Amino acid sequence: MADGDFELQDLYRDVLIDYYRDATYKGEIQNPDLSAHGANPTCGDEIKLTVRKEGDVIKEVRFSGCGCVISQASSTMMCEAVEGKTVDHARELIAAFRKMMIENGPVSELPEDIGETEALEGVRKFPIRVKCAILAWITFRQGLDENLKGRASAQYTEVS
Repeated sequence: MADGDFELQDLYRDVLIDYYRDATYKGEIQNPDLSAHGANPTCGDEIKLTVRKEGDVIKEVRFSGCGCVISQASSTMMCEAVEGKTVDHARELIAAFRKMMIENGPVSELPEDIGETEALEGVRKFPIRVKCAILAWITFRQGLDENLKGRASAQYTEVS
């Protein structure tokens, strides 16, 4: 492995730790327009998302729960990426992130406004950890799907 690869890994590790520690999106919204609960029994990660919308725009997203650095950092990244976006654009970001993580899509194809999610690219080498990285994203998508059906809450459990 080249020296540059180690430097990049260190940078990504630092990015993940920063997102893990970031409390900007942690908490719960009172009287949310939608909420979703997700669990990854394999790792023990759990997340609750609460969302406030105005029309078709996601005005505010917060998460609570517990989990590993990867799931918590990814939750923060997801909140940062979708807040202020339309529901349709949020769905596009979720699909792009899923493609990168599950289908090994190239990082170069990620939309510019998806934030620093490329820091999670290395997680793809560990399939069991991919579930940690996508938990918030899939839980949010499930919440949006249920909200479209007129429901205010959703459940998602990752199947091993």
